[in-house]
Amino acid sequence: MRHVVLFHSVYGLRPAVRAAADRLRAAGHRVAAPDLYGVPAADTVEEGFALLDKIGQEVVLDRARAALRDLPPQTVLAGFSMGAGVAGALLAERPDAAGLLLLHGTGGVPDPARPGLPVQLHIADPDPYDTPDEVDEWQRAMTDAGADLSVFRYPGAGHLFTDPDVAEYTPDAAAQVWPRVLAFLAAD
Repeated sequence: MRHVVLFHSVYGLRPAVRAAADRLRAAGHRVAAPDLYGVPAADTVEEGFALLDKIGQEVVLDRARAALRDLPPQTVLAGFSMGAGVAGALLAERPDAAGLLLLHGTGGVPDPARPGLPVQLHIADPDPYDTPDEVDEWQRAMTDAGADLSVFRYPGAGHLFTDPDVAEYTPDAAAQVWPRVLAFLAAD
C-alpha cells in the first residue's frame, strides 16, 4: 500500500482524475486528488490555460503543498500533464518521495532526482507539449541522475489519452497504462 497524491491537468479536477484515484484506491492505495483550482474544471484546454493564468502557478503550487502537508514523506508524487510538472516541482521539497509517476508529460527534469528514485513516465508519441527530442533529453537527464526510470511511449495516442471525456482519448493506449501504473506502485 502506498500513499499517492495525484495532481490534475490544466483542465482542473475532472472525472478522469477522480476515476484514476478510485482505480488506485481499489488496488489498496491511499490516494489524494486535490483540486488545485478551487473552481469547476474547464471544458477546453484553452479555458484550462486561462484558469491557470488567472489563478497563477504559485497559487497552484501552494495548494499542492497544502495537499501534501499531512501526507507522509514517502508519498508517491503523481500528475496528469500540468500536474506532472507540479509533481516534479515539489520533488525538491519532498526528497523522500517514494516515486514520481508522470502521465502525459515530463514536467521537466526535477533537480533533486536522487539515485534510485522510482520514476515512471507515460506519454503520447509524439506529444504536442513534449517533443520526442525533449523526451529523449529528459530521459537522458533522469538516467544520468540515477533515477530508476521506466518510460512508456504510446505511438499515435493523443496528449491526454487516458481521459475519456476529451477528443484525444485513445482507448487502446489508456488500457495499457493502468496495469503498468499498478505494477509501479506495487514495486518495493
